[in-house]
Amino acid sequence: MAAAPTLAVERGLMAQGHRFVAGADEVGRGALAGPVSVGMVVIDASAQKPLPGVKDSKLLSAEARENLVPKIEAWAVGHAVGHASAAEIDALGLMSALRLAGTRAWAALLAAGVRAEVVILDGNHDWLSASQLSIFDAPGTLDDGVDVPVRTLVKADMRCLSVAAASVLAKVQRDAMLVALDAEFPDFGWKINKGYATAGHRAAIDRSGPSEWHRRTWQLGSKASPAVDRA
Repeated sequence: MAAAPTLAVERGLMAQGHRFVAGADEVGRGALAGPVSVGMVVIDASAQKPLPGVKDSKLLSAEARENLVPKIEAWAVGHAVGHASAAEIDALGLMSALRLAGTRAWAALLAAGVRAEVVILDGNHDWLSASQLSIFDAPGTLDDGVDVPVRTLVKADMRCLSVAAASVLAKVQRDAMLVALDAEFPDFGWKINKGYATAGHRAAIDRSGPSEWHRRTWQLGSKASPAVDRA
């Protein structure tokens, strides 16, 4: 059994002068339909106590994740989830859409009066920083990224409590969106597959064609190469 995430990394950043630390994680990267969603949870590394039960969202049941949401929201200094739609993924590309979703979460935190001094980002690629804008990106838009240091960390959702908490919030919000859409588009099985590339989902696309919520620039039907199901 994997060890529960801790606040060790967050407190290490406090020792470097960063008291308010945000953990960030994305969900929906590998889906065929629905948004990509980025959760952010800000903690006070000088005072925060551990929150029992929080793990990477993929290791928790849907019921456990939903039960944790109010606890995480009460525990955190600030929290937000940002989304970028399937149409935005098609228009911008996946990395820019992830940055857009992350920037929306960041903007929501700022609007609530919460500003982190550093962000821990799950993974090994920084798609969140404003410094990651390419020459093709227009400055001065919501796609600008965050303007504080971003520290990438592989398996941060397994190691860092703030990142694990962010993954839970993002997963619960995104899943709820797909369940709601399932009532309008029941053929695709989104209530069960949450937009991911199951065989049944691909077969439904073969039968009905893609909906407005599908990522139309992606290989969608059953003849496409199998995708990694990453929640």
